[in-house]
Amino acid sequence: FIGSLTMLSCGSFSSDVLALPIFKQEESNLPPDSENKILPFQYVLCAATSPAIKLHDETLTYLNQGQSYEIRMLDNRKLGELPEITGKMVKSIIRVVFHDRRLQYTEHQQLEGWRWNRPGDRILDLDIPMSVGMVDPRANPTQLNTVEFLWDPSKRTSVFIQVHCISTEFTMRKHGGEKGVPFRIQIDTFKENDGEEYSEHLHSASCQVKVFKPKGADRKQKTDREKMEKRAPQEKEKYQPSYETTILTECSPWPEVTYVNNSPSPGFNSSHNSFPVNLLPAATPQDAQQWLHRNRFSPFCRLFTNFSGADLLKLTREDVIQICGPADGIRLFNALKGRVVRPRLTVYVCQESQQAREQQQKHDNGDAASSTFFVYHAIYLEDLTAVELTEKIAQLFNISPRQISQIFKQGSTGIHVLVSDEMIQNFQDEVCFVLDTMKGECHPVVFFYNKYWRVEKCLW
Repeated sequence: FIGSLTMLSCGSFSSDVLALPIFKQEESNLPPDSENKILPFQYVLCAATSPAIKLHDETLTYLNQGQSYEIRMLDNRKLGELPEITGKMVKSIIRVVFHDRRLQYTEHQQLEGWRWNRPGDRILDLDIPMSVGMVDPRANPTQLNTVEFLWDPSKRTSVFIQVHCISTEFTMRKHGGEKGVPFRIQIDTFKENDGEEYSEHLHSASCQVKVFKPKGADRKQKTDREKMEKRAPQEKEKYQPSYETTILTECSPWPEVTYVNNSPSPGFNSSHNSFPVNLLPAATPQDAQQWLHRNRFSPFCRLFTNFSGADLLKLTREDVIQICGPADGIRLFNALKGRVVRPRLTVYVCQESQQAREQQQKHDNGDAASSTFFVYHAIYLEDLTAVELTEKIAQLFNISPRQISQIFKQGSTGIHVLVSDEMIQNFQDEVCFVLDTMKGECHPVVFFYNKYWRVEKCLW
């Protein structure tokens, strides 16, 4: 099913490889044969490193909150290396994580606290209009610090990211000011396996950053440079020069990668029907663990290791809040009791055939015997985004969201308008659409038509 999708409404989108520095502190962690090792990929963050870093320490880069920074995705393979990805896409996951191990242990609680204080905001975003060579970008609404996309190593690819949190948001406030914590920007890249899932790890690299309020990074860079200028020449030799760009250095895959790739990813796999929505009393402890994973309660799996379905269902609201905290506790209790949260927007769609369209035209011309009964499907939207709508439509067609190129809505004059997040946010609740598809150059295009509003209004 290759082509393009249009929706009609019923009522109301390298070449230069830099030398990779190996810092002395990392040499002991690398295997003996890695001294001359050439990595398959290289990632370059276009932001200057601080001049106030000692020779044997890792570089530190200052970023401004909300500013777009380019990351160049470079193919560093030797001739004949990894031929299985030649001419194919790879998937990269970019995440902002904590540098300090102490904060890594409490990452979930830290991020949930940030979400609570900044409702509706994300820690990491992609600046899609400025990016080049990026395909099928995804930002999971439940993972505020992670984005992912596909890219072709043989083509120029530059991805622009924005970090919206600042380093001082995760520090204890002290008298006389506070010191911001460092973050890590990490990129993990995967290739497709035989099951067409991007789960085979190829390469990981990261760098250390600190994020300041707008223009704060420029002031900090200037302050560091002025301090270094005042030092004696002998002292300056102990510090690294400031580089115009930051090279991400090789590292281990992020620990969560294993779980992410063993479970359906919102952007690349839309099959969710094999898991039960509600936890049953007869569920074994293993089933209960799977249910917790599936419903995004992974951080609490260890606490409920030996709990069966019946054990979890016996917990009171107060018990769960005491164990998991207010935010996750209420969410877990509601999930255990199977309480349905009303979606923010409900859309009804009907998949129309050419035969049905001809019959409807006869009916419009006065032939009552040619009336057609349309069967509609309900689509429930929570995030009110074009990405979410694409995934839900793909489920109806039983295809991958990657196979849908664009979604259009037919305007009152018959024009086709590209469906955007803002348009979806202005849809009326329980609006009806007739859904049609058109085979595009590479992928299907979905069309929403509004020509059958009278029929749909009668049905609903």
